[in-house]
Amino acid sequence: MKRVWFAWKRRRRWQQVAVIVFALALVCTAAVYQWILVDLPDIAALEAGMALPSTIIYDRQGRVLYQIADPETGVNQVVSLDDLPDYLIQATIATEDANFYQHPGVDVEGVVRALWINVKGGEVVAGGSTITQQVARNLLFDPAQRAERTLQRKLRESVLALRLNQHYSRDKILEIYLNQTYYGNMAYGVAAASRAYFGKSAADLTLAECAMLAGLPQAPGQYDPLTNPETAKDRQRVVLDLMVKHGYLSATQANQAYDEALQYASVPFPIEAPHFIAAVWKQLERNYPEALYEGGVEVITTLDLDWQNAAQDAARRHLDWLNNPPAGEPEHNAHNAALVAMDPYTGQILAMLGSPDYFDEEIDGAVNAALAPRQPGSALKPFTYAAALDPARAEAWTPATMIMDIGTPFVTRRLESYTPSNFGLVEHGPVLIREALASSYNIPAVVALDHIGLDALVRLTTRLGISTLTDTSRFDLSLTLGGGEVRLLELTAAYGALANGGYRIDPAYILEVRDRDGNLLYEWQPPDHSQPVIDPRVAFLITDILSDNQARIPSFGPASALNIGRPAAAKTGTTTDFRDNWTVGYTPNLVTGVWVGNADNMPMVEVSGISGAGPIWHEFMRRVLRGQPELEFDVPAGLVRAEVCATSGLLPTENCPKTQWEWFIDGTVPTGYDTFYQRFTLDSRTGLLADDATPPEYREDRVYLVLPPEARDWALRRGIPQPPIGAEIVGGRDVLARLLSPDPYTVFRLTPILPEDQQRVRLTIAVPTHTERVIYWLDDELLISVNETPFDYWWTLYPGDHELYAEVTLDDGSTITTDSVEFQVAAWVPPEERPISGPAE
Repeated sequence: MKRVWFAWKRRRRWQQVAVIVFALALVCTAAVYQWILVDLPDIAALEAGMALPSTIIYDRQGRVLYQIADPETGVNQVVSLDDLPDYLIQATIATEDANFYQHPGVDVEGVVRALWINVKGGEVVAGGSTITQQVARNLLFDPAQRAERTLQRKLRESVLALRLNQHYSRDKILEIYLNQTYYGNMAYGVAAASRAYFGKSAADLTLAECAMLAGLPQAPGQYDPLTNPETAKDRQRVVLDLMVKHGYLSATQANQAYDEALQYASVPFPIEAPHFIAAVWKQLERNYPEALYEGGVEVITTLDLDWQNAAQDAARRHLDWLNNPPAGEPEHNAHNAALVAMDPYTGQILAMLGSPDYFDEEIDGAVNAALAPRQPGSALKPFTYAAALDPARAEAWTPATMIMDIGTPFVTRRLESYTPSNFGLVEHGPVLIREALASSYNIPAVVALDHIGLDALVRLTTRLGISTLTDTSRFDLSLTLGGGEVRLLELTAAYGALANGGYRIDPAYILEVRDRDGNLLYEWQPPDHSQPVIDPRVAFLITDILSDNQARIPSFGPASALNIGRPAAAKTGTTTDFRDNWTVGYTPNLVTGVWVGNADNMPMVEVSGISGAGPIWHEFMRRVLRGQPELEFDVPAGLVRAEVCATSGLLPTENCPKTQWEWFIDGTVPTGYDTFYQRFTLDSRTGLLADDATPPEYREDRVYLVLPPEARDWALRRGIPQPPIGAEIVGGRDVLARLLSPDPYTVFRLTPILPEDQQRVRLTIAVPTHTERVIYWLDDELLISVNETPFDYWWTLYPGDHELYAEVTLDDGSTITTDSVEFQVAAWVPPEERPISGPAE
């Protein structure tokens, strides 16, 4: 009896447990049902989600630039799966959902991964969405739900995907995906994307084009081939590799497709300023996705349509002239141009021309050259000098600082010899910064960058908004001559800081955004100009130099395209291979940058910044400013003017033949007097220095231009008379002893064409005036002792790595040892014995 009672007790306990478990299961089921299934969208609403919202974009005067209409207007064209290339379907499946035709609408592995990440971090941050899930999310959820990154949304999306998979065939779901997905640049669906990017029907897409399009949906802005071609090309590689992985292609086919040069274009559709509109659209997508896709927005932009048309007219007119020049001149092969005009105080973009014709596929017109990184040539020089003029520097320069514009060797970060040269290989000797910058001499600009350091220039340009120069490891001293890449938009904005007194401006596209009910979503606000990036006095000095027509006459002549009939500062830029040329300039109320080149990077034929971009800049500036008052640049407080000797930049003496007035930041006016022009008394009978025995009637005073030792050869080539032997040079005793040649880390190569004794290099040295002897030491062995000025020696080359230094003996018996110079002499090797450095072509 007792045993029966215990059995009954145990059975009752298990029954109670079962009841509790069942009750908990019911509660959990109800909770899960409430959490996931209640208010789940009806898949019958799928087609309603396919309608595109209406968005209208206006210029600043209220004129329509572009209207994004419903599918019936042709912006979104539905195309049958049967009419699409197999490669496009395969690329899409390989990239987005490799098991699309096998799973029931949900990739279980992806869901498990999402669950695990949710458990760890409380947020779904990984993928796992199938094509079916993406269709459910994009067409059945509202924008707020789509933006959620939660486990609940992921599970609801999965339930909808399972239902869609039951009601629609796989082909139909894939067709919906391909026709409704956003591919960037206002293109919904592959038909619109094919037209927008390649100017052709989707049925005519090649394998390479299909792979490019298939990679866009995950991040259309990031992978946009029109503005980020390198990133897009990397993405295309990923897609092609996935197609190989899943058996759609061979590796050879993938490589051939990757190597195919894509021709970007777009067919005409009703739109004004298409490159500008594309940039506005990206900003709207980033900042207002909900309003944009719920019912559209109305957008007032910063653009002035009249100015935009003026930019396009000027670009087309001048490019036509360059490619159809007068008889006797060569065709210049210049087919693309870009222009950006901005308000230098607000950053508002008043005109943005990305190419002369967006719809011309022969010139890749759809590529927005205003946003594409290109080499700027000399257009970065003003910022190099701005850093050098900064009064916060310990050794700040002034516009009257003298720089020797002669062949000067520098040592790069890679320990290589680098000797820059000017355009036309002309050297100008001693020049002041005013002329060096205004006439765009290369050698002084490199001297200036070497003085301030590469990091100082990069810090300044980065603070001004130039985003492409931040990795200093890629650059060297050639950066100031255009050895990096910049975007026209960012460079123009940086010049805006020179126009407005030193304040950074960020480009602004939009003045106002309202939703479909008229509610204000955004209104442009003036930028904060409380802290300048460039000292306002330095900004004025650079502006004054760039607007000084007299100072740029040596390079550009008195009537160049940089003169627009009113106060304006301007700078050109030209790459050495004529692939890019620029003109960027400004008045007190407008800054405009122009680029001319070819989108495919083909070189032009002898087109410089002054002949290519300059005339477009000139015509645009004159046209849009016509009728406006001629404004002068404001002179900030803290500047003074002083007279200096035009050659040395020091205070003039009676010997200085030419002086000029210069602006200085207060406290930087030079205190020393000119020593370049020195007076000596000669014996007219001998031409030598007069002495006590020279009769008065034969004593003759003569002024000589006395230059530093490194300019001696330049002066001799120019026929500049040298002071007589034995003349006591003012400042000559202060010259630092240093080797002038050979250049450090130079590699000399022997040749069988010349006799060995004729293959020589001249050893030259700068020494104080009271030097009596110079001993050259090569590889720690005595080479030669030279006892006569100018203490040069011609050394016959022999192979090897060499180290040279000199010992200078002065008239008081003291000695000075110079720093050593390393260089190399390479023996001649017959071509058949040279190592192969790469594949033959």
